[in-house]
Amino acid sequence: MALKTGETAPDFTLRDTEKKKVTLSEQRGKNVVLLFFPLAFTSTCTQELCDTRDNLGIYNSLDAVVYGISVDSLFALGKFKEQLNLNFSLLSDFNKTASKAYDTIYDHWFNDMDGVSKRSAYVIDKEGVIRYAEVLENASEVPDFKAIQHALESLKG
Repeated sequence: MALKTGETAPDFTLRDTEKKKVTLSEQRGKNVVLLFFPLAFTSTCTQELCDTRDNLGIYNSLDAVVYGISVDSLFALGKFKEQLNLNFSLLSDFNKTASKAYDTIYDHWFNDMDGVSKRSAYVIDKEGVIRYAEVLENASEVPDFKAIQHALESLKG
């Protein structure tokens, strides 16, 4: 069942490209943007993450930390991050625990690649409550970055 705004964000612990554990509940006190994406090194994922990289100053000014999440291994994500010179953390959901908890996973995707994360965006406030949720069925679309930024702006107080 899709998560909705106003619900408490499901907690998770994933490893980043530096092999460090990142636990969502330990981010309390910060606004968090979660960007689930299907696969590293694909065209739309590259576009999405480069757009985020190029606009990270906006997210920083809105007191938000950004995490990109995919089912790729932390090693593949490390190469992807390095190649794109990304300035935010990528988290490996290799075991699909976060993708399943956020109901953002394809049962069947193209070329028989089942269990890939749907392109999704979540804004989670400083108390761990979902304030924006967007799950895209079409992997060639990108999240509404203006809506994400607007949700973050509404949290300024």
